[in-house]
Amino acid sequence: MITFTVSVILLILGYFTYGRYIDKMFGPKQARPTPAYNQRDNVDYLPMKTSSNSLIQLLNIAGVGPIFGPIMGALYGPVAFIWIVVGCIFAGAVHDYLTGMISIRNKGAHLPELASKFLGKVMKHFVNIFSILLFLLTGTVFVTSPALLLHNLMDGRVALGIIIFVIFVYYILSTILPIDKIIGRIYPFFGVLLVVSAVGMGFRLIQTGAHIPEISLQNMHPDGAPIFPLLFFTITCGALSGFHATQTPIISRTTNNEKNGRFIFYGMMIAEGIIAMIWAAAGMSLFHGYEGLQGVLAEGEAALVVSKAAHLLLGSILGTIAVLGVIVLPITSGDTSFRSARMIIADYLHIDQRKLAKRIFVAAPLFIISFALTQIDFTILWRYFSWANQTTAVVALWVGAMYLLLAKKNYWVAAVPATFMTWNIFVYILSQKIGFGINLTVSYYLAFGLTLLWIGYFIYQYRKMTSKTEFELDYQISSQEPAV
Repeated sequence: MITFTVSVILLILGYFTYGRYIDKMFGPKQARPTPAYNQRDNVDYLPMKTSSNSLIQLLNIAGVGPIFGPIMGALYGPVAFIWIVVGCIFAGAVHDYLTGMISIRNKGAHLPELASKFLGKVMKHFVNIFSILLFLLTGTVFVTSPALLLHNLMDGRVALGIIIFVIFVYYILSTILPIDKIIGRIYPFFGVLLVVSAVGMGFRLIQTGAHIPEISLQNMHPDGAPIFPLLFFTITCGALSGFHATQTPIISRTTNNEKNGRFIFYGMMIAEGIIAMIWAAAGMSLFHGYEGLQGVLAEGEAALVVSKAAHLLLGSILGTIAVLGVIVLPITSGDTSFRSARMIIADYLHIDQRKLAKRIFVAAPLFIISFALTQIDFTILWRYFSWANQTTAVVALWVGAMYLLLAKKNYWVAAVPATFMTWNIFVYILSQKIGFGINLTVSYYLAFGLTLLWIGYFIYQYRKMTSKTEFELDYQISSQEPAV
């Protein structure tokens, strides 16, 4: 219990200390107009209140990641707490903040455009492919997973196909309508439901004196799965997740003041870290040890753990409300996955999105493909999601490092976690069966060499960019544009 309590306190302190340093170092300017004003189209670009932006951001980045991931990661034992705290403060929150703020400084650009600008044009096509793949995978899974949860919650009284159809209809509307029409109106309520359910779970863990293990570096996984690199691909949301880099620019287009960036981007990642801590602690303490947790996971995967944990701690009524709070998460990331995909494709093909017909034109193929994926077994593709997700995070961190380097600011805050995770993604794809299946020790050395090669490319790109006579680090504000 001490480790759990201290970890939550450290996450909160991280926001007020390291988060403040990152924000001050970046240098937000209150008088600088944001894309919500100077790019306003009343569809994707429009100013919204900070409270709404924050809750939308939290729900966008969350999905089931900060719940399902930590539950799976709980099998490794309290070492998972270390990754959540350290990863969230020094990697994940920095990743989200820099992505959001750099996007604001570049007309609300999504990651492919930022990667093209700061890491070379070839990266634009690479990241576009990765991003669209991530969106289709997450969007499809976030149709089927909440549908199954709702189907089970209603004891099968409503056909699964009908629930899937309703979710698809909602996704279509939230993808093509202006952001303030559906997402801006209902997300704050969903956000409150999520926060209340998580706080309720955390409070009950403390109140009931749950036996949460204390800090240990020992690997507790019943199957002996290696902590490195697997833990860093099991717990992503709540520590570091590239999916966030694809979602954050949505809110960079509705942020009304740069000064609000720390609370919206860094702060909501800290909130997600706390949610991850609560569910990791529940997984470690409520099922009679790691073998018991593994047994429940084998019986019904993480969704069953959520249901059992919520009802054990909160009872039938409040437990059901907590489960609804979890169901909300994939739905509120599924809709913005499709919305982000529409925006990225439109940016890539230079299709103006003011007219509804053009938004439908871009979005329709995405939903056709996603529906087709629900009819087949795409398990093989899904196995690559974790690797693609963390690879996207690496790209976003290197974008942040390059931006800060060019701005002559402390680029190490992004470069250090970027280097560590670059090594990590290479080790993972080299050593795992879904990759090359090379011996783990050999993979460490090969990954080290590949990481050095990437750093060499990064240095080359920096020198290439600084050799230009003109390079616009940020979108230049004209004197005619009003200050906020």
